[in-house]
Amino acid sequence: MHGTEAPSPWIVRWSHLVPPGGAVLDLACGRGRHLRWFAARGHPVLGVDRDGDALATLAGLGATLRADIEDGPWPLAGRQFDAVVVTNYLWRPLFPRILACVAPGGLLLHETFAQGNETVGKPSRPDFLLAPGELLQAYAGLKVVAFEDGFLPDPDRFVQRIACVRPAPGVTPGRYPLSLESRIPREEAP
Repeated sequence: MHGTEAPSPWIVRWSHLVPPGGAVLDLACGRGRHLRWFAARGHPVLGVDRDGDALATLAGLGATLRADIEDGPWPLAGRQFDAVVVTNYLWRPLFPRILACVAPGGLLLHETFAQGNETVGKPSRPDFLLAPGELLQAYAGLKVVAFEDGFLPDPDRFVQRIACVRPAPGVTPGRYPLSLESRIPREEAP
């Protein structure tokens, strides 16, 4: 069932950049595969989706909020999180609001379908496919740690994905390890 599969390898790969105990927003969370990932690692989580049935499956994991973020009022005005996660979801008018939800020093992980996907399946409408470099433009104010735009097999799909951090004012630019393994002391590394 959609939303119950394993978390995205992209989200898993960069989740080590969320500060310990940092609050995580999973926007358009569905059945919460990423909400589950972060909650299992001790993060307070908030999942937002318009599907009440999907949110009901997340009882006991953290907070949930049923909201139509495309046609209703923005439910997160003034709120910021240590991490904001968006996967398989694209509604361009929300880019500024998503950006505003990232706290200083916070992480944004956004991964969704890109142009080219129309050659392998759904979604295929241009409204739901990112143009080349579009996430780089949408989140230009953030420090990009990683960006990919291309084809992934099994299942075949074209994606664009970004991991970026909002610099904290007055803080020396951070070092963002490119993998969790790079944080393991040498004497402990396998």
